[in-house]
Amino acid sequence: MEHLILTRDLLNTSLHQSRQIDFEIHKTAANVTRINHAFPSLEAAIRNMACKCATFGIRNHVDRALPTVSAVFKVSQVVNELGKLVSTHSASDLNLYLSLVKRFRQALTLLTNTCKLAIPWVEDVKLFLLDGTTDLGVGVDHDHPYQSNVCKTLHLLEELQGTEERSLLDQGILGVAFNKLEDEFRRLLIHNSSPLQVPSYLFSSGDEESDASDPLPPPPLPFPIVQNLRAIAVCFACDNQLDQCMSIYIKVRSTIVKASLQGLDLGYLDISLSEFDSVQEIEGYIDEWGRHLEFIVKHLLELEYTLCHQVFGQLDVWTDCFSKIALQSGIQGFIKFGNTVTKGKKEAIKLFKLLDMFAALNNLRQDFNRIFGGTPCSEIQTQTRDLIKKVVNEACEIFQDLSAQVELQRLTDPPPDGSIPKLVSFVTEYTNELLDNDYRPVLNQVIKIYSSWYDNNKFTKRLVSLEVHNIVKSLERNLVTWAKRYEDTGLSYIFMMNTSCYFSKHLTGTNLGDLMGESWIKRHQNHVEYYATLYLRESWGKISALLDNNDGDVKKRIRGFNEAFDQVYRKQSGWVLCDRGLRWETCQLILQVIIPVYKRHIQNYLALVESEVSPNKYVKYSAESLESMVTCMFQPKLDKYENSTKYTNLMGKIKNVVAGRFSPTTAAA
Repeated sequence: MEHLILTRDLLNTSLHQSRQIDFEIHKTAANVTRINHAFPSLEAAIRNMACKCATFGIRNHVDRALPTVSAVFKVSQVVNELGKLVSTHSASDLNLYLSLVKRFRQALTLLTNTCKLAIPWVEDVKLFLLDGTTDLGVGVDHDHPYQSNVCKTLHLLEELQGTEERSLLDQGILGVAFNKLEDEFRRLLIHNSSPLQVPSYLFSSGDEESDASDPLPPPPLPFPIVQNLRAIAVCFACDNQLDQCMSIYIKVRSTIVKASLQGLDLGYLDISLSEFDSVQEIEGYIDEWGRHLEFIVKHLLELEYTLCHQVFGQLDVWTDCFSKIALQSGIQGFIKFGNTVTKGKKEAIKLFKLLDMFAALNNLRQDFNRIFGGTPCSEIQTQTRDLIKKVVNEACEIFQDLSAQVELQRLTDPPPDGSIPKLVSFVTEYTNELLDNDYRPVLNQVIKIYSSWYDNNKFTKRLVSLEVHNIVKSLERNLVTWAKRYEDTGLSYIFMMNTSCYFSKHLTGTNLGDLMGESWIKRHQNHVEYYATLYLRESWGKISALLDNNDGDVKKRIRGFNEAFDQVYRKQSGWVLCDRGLRWETCQLILQVIIPVYKRHIQNYLALVESEVSPNKYVKYSAESLESMVTCMFQPKLDKYENSTKYTNLMGKIKNVVAGRFSPTTAAA
């Protein structure tokens, strides 16, 4: 439809121009006819004057002027013939038409130069006639036939000398020819240009590989069309008319680029973000941004870069042409969106998105340097360098602040049920992701660049490892502080069992576990056993001791056991052991502490009170009911930690953990 509209406009314009051209051609034909009628008579008059003045000194002046005047007449006839051909031929047969225009242009130049040569000779004749000391005896008056013929000849020569200049005017022959060539240039571009098809992978989440069925980008334009466009451009350049040709090219190709981008939803490029807004609100767009930027640079603008060079490469203006198309393509909108991301809140999640942005820009670095390397693209170069600087600075500042942000959480309270704080899972998953092969090389490169700017190249490859190690150590200090805040010592042991189990079990074989070392993992394994022993001694050892105590009667000991068990069970029923294996082992240890002793005392009690009416009066629990109750303890409300040997979708989980810089309200809950 767009092609049809453009074609309609082109036909209307051509029709209007044709009417004007027809009028000017008739006007020009009348002038040429007048000159053709006047010139032979003037030439004959001058020759007659030369015959009459053969015995005078003027003869030599006239003889010298006549050959050049005659040459002007012959050249003007050639110009007239070529002008008619240029005016009447169509530009559809482009090679022929360009040849006619070139020959006409050369004939005009020859006419101008011949006139410049002839005019001084004719002026010499005019001055000789006016001189009163000539061989004629007296000076010739202005109204003398000789003088009149010379003046007419001089006037015609001056008029012919201006033919070239007049032909370049809007309705001159060359002006009309250029209008035809402009229309042909526009037609070739419009009818042979089509929007680039958007690959299907740009509509996916970005995790899938590109569909093999996606068509490869077609060549910019067929080679014969490129040749014709280049020939027209060269023709325009010969007469300093290239600006109009470039204007047409930029308008048409920019329209094609914009049409290619219509298949993408790029509205997100105009999103605004303040320093108080979270990047989580637009993180999905950041992934799209990287894929879309790659498409526009590697495919759309690469194609335009190649085509500009093919059409205008010989004329040293192709980089200007490309820069204007690039600016109109919307590339600056992508840079603006990148700047928007850097303005958002400095939160931990933002680091990954900044690294994604840096990776996208770095992957396109060679392409940017090549296609935007010229002086006309200096604006894009400056804006891109500024964006990269902001991304690097922001990423390094967030990374360097992570350890301090972990320490700030020390002021918050631990989970009331002794479960694993969300900060623990967040930090371990977060640092594991930083150490992954997808992010660690990028982070190293970002820190290296930052170091070269501000730290005198003090970068080492161990810098990331050292900082992550510091983060984990800060987290461990938080755990010790939190454990001391529990009023119940048994709950503090449960808390330390949970966290040590998490470290030893879930970090084994991970990037973070490898960084911290085998001895660190082993230490936390030992901590699980150590705190489990302390927990059993603190919570259940005292209950077991009530039955082993031989003081008092059996009934009293059983009643004391029941009360102590009820109290412990009621208090600890809300406590949580997050790991299924640890929960089962702990329950088994509790049963080993109390069940054998309980069974023995129940049997002794029943043997002593066989004669009583209600022998089970003081036996509140059977051994089986105690086992059932104990094995149901420490169950989490949502068993979200079971079978979680490795989290593969970090970003989805972090969304539920952090609302800001390790949000205090959620990190320790």
